[in-house]
Amino acid sequence: MESFAWMAWTSPTAAFFVALAGTLATMTWLAVVDPEVERVGILRIPTTRGDRLFLSLILAAVIHLVWIAVVGTDPLLTLPIGEGVEVSSLWLATLLSLVSAVAIFRTV
Repeated sequence: MESFAWMAWTSPTAAFFVALAGTLATMTWLAVVDPEVERVGILRIPTTRGDRLFLSLILAAVIHLVWIAVVGTDPLLTLPIGEGVEVSSLWLATLLSLVSAVAIFRTV
């Protein structure tokens, strides 16, 4: 594990990578069960599920970076668990990213 010492392995970091791996596994399973068909959406270019996933991941990264630059990461509230668990405002950026991903998958 010395080779991973450079990264701050926190619970949110682990949850992100688990969610990303789950998403890729789901997309692979969907490609096997229901082969992809390109469709033309509001961008007027043919896209597949993989293309729409890529666009939504890039947009999520941009949303989070802009959120950090403009709003910051100040805690919204503290949950009364143990010594108190702070809930970051980044969860709002995550919610915005999920809504934008749904919009991308439905319209693009």
